[in-house]
Amino acid sequence: MAFKYTEEQLNKLDKELLVQLFLGLQDQMEGLTRQTQALNDKMQLMMEQLVLSKKSRFGRSSEKMAGPGQIRFMEVDGEIVFFNEAEAVCDLDVPEPDSLEPQQPKKKKQAGKREADLAGLPVRRIDHYLSEKELAAEFGEKGWKQLPDAISRCYRFVPAKVEVEEHHVGVYSSKTDDRMVKAPHPKKLLPGSLVSPSLAAAVLNGKYVNAVPLYRLEKEFERYGLAITRQNMANWVIRLGESCFGPLYDYLHTLLYRYPVIQADETPVLVNKDGRPAGSKSWMWVYRSGCLYQKEQVILYEYQKTRNASHPRKFLKDYNGICVTDGYQVYHTLEKEKEDLKIAGCWVHCRRKFEEALEVIPKELRKQSVLDLLMNQIRAIYREEGKLSGFSADERVEKRQLVVKPLVDAFFAYVKQNSGRVPKSGKAREAFTYALNQEPYLRVFLENGNVPMDNNASERAIRGFCIGKKNWEMIDTVHGASASAIIYSISETAKANGLKPYEYFEYLLTEIPKHQDESSTDFLADLLPWSEKLPEYIRKPKKASEK
Repeated sequence: MAFKYTEEQLNKLDKELLVQLFLGLQDQMEGLTRQTQALNDKMQLMMEQLVLSKKSRFGRSSEKMAGPGQIRFMEVDGEIVFFNEAEAVCDLDVPEPDSLEPQQPKKKKQAGKREADLAGLPVRRIDHYLSEKELAAEFGEKGWKQLPDAISRCYRFVPAKVEVEEHHVGVYSSKTDDRMVKAPHPKKLLPGSLVSPSLAAAVLNGKYVNAVPLYRLEKEFERYGLAITRQNMANWVIRLGESCFGPLYDYLHTLLYRYPVIQADETPVLVNKDGRPAGSKSWMWVYRSGCLYQKEQVILYEYQKTRNASHPRKFLKDYNGICVTDGYQVYHTLEKEKEDLKIAGCWVHCRRKFEEALEVIPKELRKQSVLDLLMNQIRAIYREEGKLSGFSADERVEKRQLVVKPLVDAFFAYVKQNSGRVPKSGKAREAFTYALNQEPYLRVFLENGNVPMDNNASERAIRGFCIGKKNWEMIDTVHGASASAIIYSISETAKANGLKPYEYFEYLLTEIPKHQDESSTDFLADLLPWSEKLPEYIRKPKKASEK
C-alpha cells in the first residue's frame, strides 16, 4: 500500500522536500497522461475495427443511416454498450429452426431488369416444333392440342468476318460516237486504296473508341487473313481525318459558338516528329458545350504544340458567353481581353486542394482541423447542388440563390476568417490561396442555371484520349496529332449524343464522299449526331427507363 502523508506531516516538511515531492507527482501525472492517451488510442483503434467488422457483416453496402433492425452501439465511460441488440433480433413469433445449417438469403430480383436489358435488341426467332407424325406417335391420332409456346431467350454474338466487296460497274458506249457512260456506283473512299467505309470504321472505332494501338489492330487483322500494316492504317487515319471529317469538324466548331455556356480543358501529349527536340511536350485541348444542356452536345479536340493563351484566343475568337475552366490563368487573361467572355471556376479543383491538405494531417487530428470543417462545407454545397439535377435552368438558379448561395457565402467567410492561422507554406496554404484567388470564378455558377459547378464533364470528355495515350504513349507526327484531334471529336460527340461510334463512322464515310465535289456544306446538317435524318440503327437502344 502506498504511503500517505497527513496534513500535520506535510506542514513539518521543509520547502526543498515539498518541491521534490511536487516534481515527483508531476512526473507521475505526465506518465499517467501518456498511458491514458495510449489506452484511448488503443480503444479508438478497437472501436474502428469493431465498426468496420460490424459494417462488413451486418451493414448495408451503401453509406446510409442504419435502419431500426440493425444493431447499434454507443460508448459509455469508455465501454461499448450494445443498447438495442435485444430489440433488433427478438421476434417471439418466429419458430425454432429445424436445422442449424446456415441459409443463404435470397437475392431480391429486380423487377423488369431482364426485359430492360433485352429491349431494343433485334430478335432472331428459332422455332422448335414436333411434326404431325411425332405428335401422333406420342398422343395418338388427333389426341393432342397446342398450348402456348414456352419461350427461352439468350444472347447471340456474331463475330467479325471479312469479305471482299467486288463492284461490277456497267460500262456503255455509243455506236455512233465516242461517248461512254458508266452505271452509278459509289466512289472509292480513298483513291488507290482497298479500304472501305466498314473497314475504316473498324480501325477508327478500335483506335479512338476502344484505345487499341495500331500494332494490335494489325495483329487482329492478320488473324482474319488481311495483310494490313499499321502504316496503312496510319495513312488512312490522317487522310480521312483531313479530307473526310475535317469539314464536319469545322461545322461543329461553328455550332459550338451558339451555346451560352461551354467548358474547356487540356492534357499533355508527346509528338515524336514536330520539329522540336525529342520528348517535347505538346497539348491536346478540349472544348465542349455546357454539360447541363440535355440535347445536341458538341465535344471538340484541338492539338497544339504549346499551352499558351494564343490557342484558346484563336479557337474562341468569335465566342461570347461563359466558359467553365479549371483555374488555368490563360483563360483569365482572355476574359480581360474579351468583353463578352466570362470565366467560371471549378469546385472539384478547389475540393482537391483541401483534400490534399487534409491528407498530410495525422488522422487523429483531422477532425479538429479547420480543413475538415471546410471539406464538410464543400460536401454540403455539392449535396444541395445534386438535388437540383432535374430542375430547369431558371428553377435551378432560383434554388441556388435560396439554398446553395448561403453555403458558398459561409465557406468563403470561414476561409477568410482562418486564412491568418494557416502556415505560410505547404498544402494548406495552397488550398487557402486557391480558394481566395478563385472566389469570383467559383461564384459564377450561382448566377446562371446552365453553368455547372465544376468542370468534370470536360475531364470525362478528354478521358478517352488519356486512356488511348497510355496505350500508345505518343503520336508520331503533327499531321497524325491533328487528325487524331478531329477523329476524337467525332467519336466523343457521337457518344455524348447516344450514337454507336462504329455505325456513325461507317455512315459518315459512306455519305460524305458523295458530296466531295460540292462547294456548299449544307448537307452536313443532315449528318449531325442529333439529326432526325440519321438511320435508327446508328442510335443506341434506349433502356426501358429512358423511354
